Amino acid sequence: MSTKIAYGIFDDDDVVLHAIPKLQEKKFKVVDVISPFPIHGLDHALGLKRTRISMTAFMYGITGTSLALLMMWYMNIWDWPMDIGGKPSFALYKNLPAFIPVTFESTVLCAAHGMVITFYLRSKLLPGVEPVIIDARATDDRFVMAIEVKTDADKDAAHAAMKALGAMYVK
Repeated sequence: MSTKIAYGIFDDDDVVLHAIPKLQEKKFKVVDVISPFPIHGLDHALGLKRTRISMTAFMYGITGTSLALLMMWYMNIWDWPMDIGGKPSFALYKNLPAFIPVTFESTVLCAAHGMVITFYLRSKLLPGVEPVIIDARATDDRFVMAIEVKTDADKDAAHAAMKALGAMYVK
């Protein structure tokens, strides 16, 4: 059995925010709300968990730091050690102050690029993917609520419930 999505288009953010618990009481699963601006309390109303994106940023940063230190150790100590300014390069910890700027830049570079790639993958914004445009004004001044339904009868009931809760029109 495939699931379908019923859409309700609203013109006020307060109406959307107050409609979510009422729809959930009627056993409808509100999947998503598309809004032109952030709505305070929407994540809590939808039951979304706290994001783990900061942990991925930390992991990408640690990867960048590790790669930078490994690269500089290999190039300056193992592969081609040179005396620069009378200072021999025979240990990483003795040359660490000189490696700090490159390490910082590599950390920021890997964290930023990793976060952008993660964002595109999680949002399914890959090249060649056609966007699903529910309403042309969804990112301008309208609010779109998506409800998961299983049958056409459920879809009709969801449409009626959204209309009763203040939806301008339903799809």
